[in-house]
Amino acid sequence: MLELRGIEEFNNDQRREFVNTQQRFSAWTSARRRLLETRGSMVWQAKKGSDYLLRSYYDKSGIRRQRGLGVRSEQTETLKREYENSRDEAKARFKEIDAVLARQAAINRALALGRVPMPTARIMRALDDIGALGAGIRVVGTNAIYAYEAAAGVVVDAGITATGDIDLLFDSRGGLRFVISDDISEPSLLAVLQGVDKTFHRTAQSFRAENAEGYMVDLIKPMRNPPWKPDRTQLGDDDADMVASEIEGLVWLENAPVFEAIAIDERGFPLRIVAADPRVFAAHKHWVSQRIDREPIKRRRDADQAVVVGGIVGHYLTYLPFEIAELKMLPKTVAEAAAPLFAVA
Repeated sequence: MLELRGIEEFNNDQRREFVNTQQRFSAWTSARRRLLETRGSMVWQAKKGSDYLLRSYYDKSGIRRQRGLGVRSEQTETLKREYENSRDEAKARFKEIDAVLARQAAINRALALGRVPMPTARIMRALDDIGALGAGIRVVGTNAIYAYEAAAGVVVDAGITATGDIDLLFDSRGGLRFVISDDISEPSLLAVLQGVDKTFHRTAQSFRAENAEGYMVDLIKPMRNPPWKPDRTQLGDDDADMVASEIEGLVWLENAPVFEAIAIDERGFPLRIVAADPRVFAAHKHWVSQRIDREPIKRRRDADQAVVVGGIVGHYLTYLPFEIAELKMLPKTVAEAAAPLFAVA
């Protein structure tokens, strides 16, 4: 039976404020979405003796765009008036809920609920903003544990979660249609990272970017079998962008059910994390920890992470039973070897 170690449950105050945070983040997200939809302006422009209504706005890349809405008429005047009223209401609502979330963040810091390191949190938010998080990119590796612990209402020992990098799993299957915002015609992962921190640059290893403080971002993808199957290597078409590196075993995480959770960063603010199913994560980590070609220090860390996530699933995420028949993306031998991780004492 699994001995539950390295995991501490939220106390009553933490549980209450974590729920409050989730509810307020939902309201903040809705208000922000409405604000983004109404940002910009509608103006009249004289052309060939007539006034035409123009909608001006900035896309998520910061590029100014305009769209014509028609000649001046009762209909376009009403459209302009309704837009301006809606924009003013959206600004007021967002300002109100943003202040509420800032107060909630202070409470979260006081209760030590902040978990996700700021570099990691900023990158996840940037990917979420362009629509790539969960639609072509998932968080894997150590940082995925923040999603699992948040869903369970527990805190994992810092020695198990501490890391100076983030692994991004790129769903590179041929024919995949990324749900990237229409505002961004040519998404570039490196450009997204540089929007977070301008010191990010692609290293000699083209799958990796690093900033001035040594924080690393790795773009990884499964090793295809057979190797000539349709595959992608980049988020966009920029030759200078990061190129995903193939790693054995990642196809299990790629085919695993999506797992989404709201976590809290070190400043106390919430964010969305999209990772792979924790059962598959734990089984994969256990498999990696048994590989003789893995560095010994990393193997022990992999084993600890497998045990902790198995414990989270077995004790708290009981709606995710470890049933081999339901986890067909895992080789049977891998699933059977990992099964003891999920046993509950």
